[in-house]
Amino acid sequence: MDLESKVRRYYQLKQQQKEIEGELNDLRHDITNHCDQQGVAEWEIGSYRVKVVQQHRKEYDHTMLYNLLPDPQLWRLFSKPDTAKIASLLKLKVIAEEQIRDAVSLKTVTLLQVDKK
Repeated sequence: MDLESKVRRYYQLKQQQKEIEGELNDLRHDITNHCDQQGVAEWEIGSYRVKVVQQHRKEYDHTMLYNLLPDPQLWRLFSKPDTAKIASLLKLKVIAEEQIRDAVSLKTVTLLQVDKK
């Protein structure tokens, strides 16, 4: 396969990926809405087991975090708030949870799991 063919195939696959991701988002939305309407988080349908899981993720306000972390050396460790890096700094006690409390918000994310029985 020559390079132009590879580039063409790559482009085609990326387009398919966008279409598939869009359809997956639509289906996920429809299925989770159905679960909400029925008041269930798990159920079986045909040969499939469906489970909706709520997760809470921390999100950091860039400006507030910058103002709450006065040490420029700490700020240079990340150019934008990176949850994993901040969690590491908290775990290592380089920064304290109380120090950045006002810059954190919780985001609820709904995950959909579909398994075959």
